[in-house]
Amino acid sequence: MATIRRADVIVVDPGTSVRWTERAESCAVGTTILRLVDSDGVEGIALLQDGSFDLMITDIVMPFVSGVGVVSALKQKRPGVPVIAITGYGKEPETAAMEKKADLVFSKPVKISFLIEQIAGLIGLPKAEDKP
Repeated sequence: MATIRRADVIVVDPGTSVRWTERAESCAVGTTILRLVDSDGVEGIALLQDGSFDLMITDIVMPFVSGVGVVSALKQKRPGVPVIAITGYGKEPETAAMEKKADLVFSKPVKISFLIEQIAGLIGLPKAEDKP
């Protein structure tokens, strides 16, 4: 039986930790641990000093420091760590996140099952159909 590696994924999305938890629990996440940061981009940037995560997901529109700022800081400090940016505010924030080298950008709402597949692809985890 193959060993399945788990991933530590930080989610920076203010005011939505309950919704993320409910989505993660309602889906057979299996290989993903979501570390929820129910705060703004300031706390997300502070977590960049912690080397124990595989991927970051950030909302783009947040108070104090935007997700674009989080993407920029992550790519400067830890360029090998993938980042997914999400927004409910249309193309302008999406374009800004892509310009700062977000690996993927999605419009809200995002299905957790789709997001888990994208995470698996970015960090090399087996997809659901690949599991034993």
